Amino acid sequence: MEFENGEIEGVRIRPLTKHLDERGFLVETYRTDEFPEDVRPVMSYVSSTEPGQSRGPHEHADQTDTFSFIGPGNFKIYLWDNRNRSETFGNRMIVFAGEDRHLSLTIPPGIVHAYRNISRLKPGLVINYPNRLYAGAGKKERVDEVRHEDAEDHFYRDFQST
Repeated sequence: MEFENGEIEGVRIRPLTKHLDERGFLVETYRTDEFPEDVRPVMSYVSSTEPGQSRGPHEHADQTDTFSFIGPGNFKIYLWDNRNRSETFGNRMIVFAGEDRHLSLTIPPGIVHAYRNISRLKPGLVINYPNRLYAGAGKKERVDEVRHEDAEDHFYRDFQST
């Protein structure tokens, strides 16, 4: 399958505002009043990615992710619309975010996503606010992920070189 560059239906990119003072800074990464009920988070987590390292690509059947990229570190984020019934099926987006461009991205189910820390020396932090609990209540359910990073012949593997 060939992907074309273009917007992806349902992906929401929201600039984040950094408020500075003598103590440091504050960035609002999530506000309930800015999200529809069906994508409001039920948990959050922070991940650290070393320079040059990647996470993904994977997608979710039911889960919506809302990632906040505020630094340290900068990321190249890859999104592919894998939803057969979407108006933007087959589109690919590349977004840069992190220390130099504070963004929040909301990624609906069926959108394959991956990111790579493009910083030379700094690990990068990412906060995620998914609308589903990882492995369900008590971690007793199947994890909602379709992983693509280990498929040797899969076109998503090319994201590290683009």
